[in-house]
Amino acid sequence: MDIMNLLQGQLSEGVLDQLTQQIGASDKKQTAAATAGIMNTLVGALAKNASNPEGAQSLSNALDRDHDGSVLDNVMDMFTGGGQAPQQNNRALNGAGILNHILGDRQGGAIDMISQLSGLDSGKTGNLMTMLAPMLMGALGKQKRQQGLDVGGLANLLTGTVTQQNQSAQNPTMSLVTRFLDSDGDGSIADDVASIGMKLLGGLFGRKR
Repeated sequence: MDIMNLLQGQLSEGVLDQLTQQIGASDKKQTAAATAGIMNTLVGALAKNASNPEGAQSLSNALDRDHDGSVLDNVMDMFTGGGQAPQQNNRALNGAGILNHILGDRQGGAIDMISQLSGLDSGKTGNLMTMLAPMLMGALGKQKRQQGLDVGGLANLLTGTVTQQNQSAQNPTMSLVTRFLDSDGDGSIADDVASIGMKLLGGLFGRKR
């Protein structure tokens, strides 16, 4: 199963409303666009990390240890409480820690890229990314458990998702994300971001631009 399908199934209108409220945004469309960009970026980064045996094993171990998918049982509760200090000791909900493992020093660049894509300011984009990271890891952990995926199967799930997203006409961002993750971080993809952002907004809300 494409992990994106599972994630999209969790992101109802009510959840997007809640996310918009939580980050203090005024436009749900921008929240939705940023959410799509964040999920693409994190899945792409995880696939890149899992492309070598050591990275794949590390991810598999983290899922077995901390991410059984139970955070998806009540997504709304996770978002209303997941970013608060009392729960930072819970690694399943520690979005900042998850992002540090997934993106490392590329996190700032990823936030800037997604902010430009969506029109959401970088501070709100960063907060949204921190809130969504536990959801992605929970979805991966759920798929791993339900499908009985070994390390290789987990890597194949991620790379297959990236391939499918790259081929989807509804998703113009994955190729940009891939280039960002493969780049040396010098900002050379910035020229493409604004135009793809307009396509992303149009695709998400059924409008052609």
